Amino acid sequence: MLLSKKGLWASLGLILICSGCAVIANMNINGLFGEASTKNRALASVSTDVARNKEYYQHVEPIIEGRCVVCHACYDSPCQLKMSSAEGIERGANKERVYHGTRIFAADPNRLFLDAFGSEQWRERGFYPVLNERQQSPQANTQASVLARMLSLKQQHPLPQQKILDDSFDFSLDREQQCPTIEEFDRYAATQPKAGMPYGLPGLNNDEHNTLMNWLEQGAHLPQAPDLSQAQLKAVAQLEQFLNADDLKMQLSARYIYEHLFTSHLYFSELNQDGIPAQFFSLRRSSTPPGEAIKVIASRRPFDDPKIKRVYYRLQPVTSTIVNKTHQPYVIDQDLLDKWQNWFSDAPYTVNKLPSYQSDVAANPLTAFAQLPVNARYRFMLERAQNTIMGYIKGPVCRGQVALNVINDHFWVYFVDPDLVNSPKVEAFYLSQRDNLRLPAEQESTALAVSWLKYASHQSQYLKARSRFLNEEFKDGQHLTLQGIWDGDGHNDNASLTVFRHFDNASVVKGLVGEPPKTAWVIDYALLERIHYLLVAGFDVYGNYGHQLLTRMYMDFLRMEGESNFVALLPSDVRRQAFKAWYQKASSELTQFIENDINIFSQPSGISYQTKHPQAELYKLVKQHLSQVQPHAYRLQDSELNNHSITLLGELAKIAGLSAAILPEITMLMVESDKGKKSEIFTLIRNSAHYNVSSLFDEEDNRDPAHDNVTLVHGLLGSYPNIFWRVNESDLPKLVAQAQQLKTEADYEALLDNFAVRRTAADFWQFSDKLNHTFRQHNPIESGWLDYNRLDNR
Repeated sequence: MLLSKKGLWASLGLILICSGCAVIANMNINGLFGEASTKNRALASVSTDVARNKEYYQHVEPIIEGRCVVCHACYDSPCQLKMSSAEGIERGANKERVYHGTRIFAADPNRLFLDAFGSEQWRERGFYPVLNERQQSPQANTQASVLARMLSLKQQHPLPQQKILDDSFDFSLDREQQCPTIEEFDRYAATQPKAGMPYGLPGLNNDEHNTLMNWLEQGAHLPQAPDLSQAQLKAVAQLEQFLNADDLKMQLSARYIYEHLFTSHLYFSELNQDGIPAQFFSLRRSSTPPGEAIKVIASRRPFDDPKIKRVYYRLQPVTSTIVNKTHQPYVIDQDLLDKWQNWFSDAPYTVNKLPSYQSDVAANPLTAFAQLPVNARYRFMLERAQNTIMGYIKGPVCRGQVALNVINDHFWVYFVDPDLVNSPKVEAFYLSQRDNLRLPAEQESTALAVSWLKYASHQSQYLKARSRFLNEEFKDGQHLTLQGIWDGDGHNDNASLTVFRHFDNASVVKGLVGEPPKTAWVIDYALLERIHYLLVAGFDVYGNYGHQLLTRMYMDFLRMEGESNFVALLPSDVRRQAFKAWYQKASSELTQFIENDINIFSQPSGISYQTKHPQAELYKLVKQHLSQVQPHAYRLQDSELNNHSITLLGELAKIAGLSAAILPEITMLMVESDKGKKSEIFTLIRNSAHYNVSSLFDEEDNRDPAHDNVTLVHGLLGSYPNIFWRVNESDLPKLVAQAQQLKTEADYEALLDNFAVRRTAADFWQFSDKLNHTFRQHNPIESGWLDYNRLDNR
């Protein structure tokens, strides 16, 4: 609608007034404390004073981790303010959103430790300081610091004394972010007085507030990361020597290893000591060889052209606080190194020439690594299959409903035995399908979604060729039986995985957790490789809408491919029935794709079924087949509560249907033992049912809440809790009874009134500290700080 002349002048006047206010505010701050310059913090930013460093580690850092990092980490950190490291605090904030699925052109990456170094470079990229960068005085250090002003604003306007916060608090994931600079802060405080930090949570207590304010007043000194020990340096040197051998076989192998582990946190088993936090490392591409300072090659993707003749693979110490939502611990031990040596160095194959980094080659691992044995590649990924799948859960796609609404809320994953892949016929088949297995990442980060038709055609051709190949290989009634499912070689507990989706985030754990799910996947080499290069190596969180849409749509193909592999184990006459049940209310295009291209394998199953429920029977048979490698984590019976309490808790897992639909995605429950034992932690996960998961938009229209259910596990599972429950063991009967009777939102609110630790609870932070401490105590390697950006306001 066009503005009237009067309205236009009024709008222009408002703009001029606001601009004038900003100019005046800037002049006032400059007049009081001088002009901003990163040089003003040069001396205060990094301290080598032993006493001040000790003060920081003992008193300041724990507050920042427990009160700030729980909301300010990863790409989804509000205003891109990552407070999980000294570098992140110094970098400051930025008004641009990283998760912006409608951008027309790809954005410039702003990855900490990769794309820029030092405050000056970050200021050039549009980041503004949250610490004082004017004259260094006690007054300026607080009055010219966004961080200090945010903390003070919270003290001046504490959280309202009410159990549910009003609409002035916006907790929606796609809320408009308010990211004031110090020049804009007075206006921000006047218009949003309740928006001090921590936002929408109780403020710091007096001791915590005074500790941080004193630290800020004295210049907010940030210690340098401690030097590595001699033992750590030796371990790093040995691994770097292995990865950077000069022969072509190892150069290609190291490239493969790097492109699969670049999101992982590596650590050395022999250096891991009880009670001492593990030192983690990130694997980086560097232009400098071992022995020299690392010079990171900051490409968008790990397979992009490094633009230098020789790449070196280096280990960079992780100095950031470990947060669970991005933490992928990957242990390096002698057994693993021996396997790498056997698969990559000693195997009988030849590398004549290193592959190029052109996108049509590098984005397709079946082309780029054709000279590496398929068995070596598949074994590498299977050895730590949880980490491989976890990459697309905790890697670049660390948040995004668009990326994750392509999977069901709960499913099991099995793998094809690698011995079946270790065949010249199989290798030849994969080589013949390189063009059909091209991935959207070759379109780079600014792509047109219309090219989806091309990839759909390629996938269709691949599935038909694959079915022809399998029908030929397993003719005469032979077929993949349970012996074709990898059993972890009798000892590897990565042989089966469970994936839980929590709307816009997800979790993957070892073993078959929960009741038998609606669907399951069987993954072979080509599928596992493409999942990684689609959602981890090839995904750019800064990419445009076309890139992200292509990624989402292509993942539909991969999901159905994994499901069809599982269905192939069922009797031939029920395979299409299973798919039809999984894809109710599907579009005509999807129905046609399923009927024409999916599950056209025609050979009979090699499994003799005894019941009228073959899918349920197959679940039992596979579970028995993998019984020797089932891990024991998350079992209720491992709780130290008494048997009656464990039985009561088990009743929570029976909540289903509309009662389950009332619950949030993740409920974390702390049970206080009546016998003075340590607190026990459990997680109640809601599994949302869908008619199908192939709809790009309006997911709510595809929901089938009447078939929702829950999974209850012992321990913490998930990175983004929605609500906390706390109950004394003696009160478990009351909690379970109330939960079983949930029918309405009012019923749920009454339950929360009795047992919840809401975001408004006066003792919220004490509970949070205890929960995170318990998590670290029981999971010293896998744990990390939880994220509170999804906490409910109910």
